[in-house]
Formats: sequence, structure tokens, C-alpha cells
Amino acid sequence: MEKFLESGILALLAALALPKVGLAAVFLVALVSATLLPLGSEPAVFLLVKSDPSMFWPAILVATLGNTLGGAISWWMGYGAEAAYEHARHKKPPNPRALDWLSRFGAKACLLSWLPVVGDPLCAVAGWLKLPFWPCLAYMAVGKFFRYVLMTAALVWVFPP
Repeated sequence: MEKFLESGILALLAALALPKVGLAAVFLVALVSATLLPLGSEPAVFLLVKSDPSMFWPAILVATLGNTLGGAISWWMGYGAEAAYEHARHKKPPNPRALDWLSRFGAKACLLSWLPVVGDPLCAVAGWLKLPFWPCLAYMAVGKFFRYVLMTAALVWVFPP
């Protein structure tokens, strides 16, 4: 069963790396990976670029778009969660240091949305704190774009086509 599962995953990854479906797959994986679901989009970007090096910039741009939209979804989830919490709460909760830090830096903190583990929840907390949506989205896009450029270029350099 383990061999079957492994070969199935490898076949799926190979199919998704085909240029004809690659950009759509990169977009979808990048979008889902930017939500609170544990998934990484870098392998999908790298597989596409590895299979067709001319797809470097299209893959980077599509991944950035998908990942930024996923961050926007997380922002809106945080915004909605805070609204539901405010509606149901009976007493004022303590304000932890992380919330203080994020409040102090504001939308600029979303520049760190590219970080593993903390980046996706950061977008949700930005929505929870009702930080301005459009500046948060812009900072998310910048951080995510540079992450994809640096990581993909490094992988291509280490594992040339």
C-alpha cells in the first residue's frame, strides 16, 4: 500500500508539473498553502520551473498571486472570527504581546507573511485586529513575491535543469 501511495503521489506531482496544467496547479497549491492549511507551494513552483525553465517568471507571478489571495482569505477569516468573537464575548480578554507587536507595526507586519509557521496566522491576526485590508494585501504580495523569487532561484541554482 505504501508503494502504491508513493507512486500515486509522484504521478500526481509529475502531471501537475506539465506546462499545460502547471500554472493552474501552482496557483491552486499556492492559494491553499497560504490559508491555515499545512501545505507548501514551493515544490509545485520548483517542479514547474525545473520541467520548463522558461516558466520561471510566470510561475513566480502566478504563485505570488495565488499565495497573496490565500493570505487575503486568511485576513477575512480573522476579520470574521473577531466579529463573531466580539458578538459572543462577555468580558474583555487580555491583549497578548504578539497582538501588541502586530498592532504597533500595523499593516507593515504583513511583509512577514512569507515566514513558515507564523506567516499564515499573521494574516488572520491582521484581519482580527482589523488592520487596513489593502495595505496588508500589498505588504503580503511584496513579501511573498520576494520569497518565491529567492527560493526558486536558489533551488534552480542548486538543482539546475
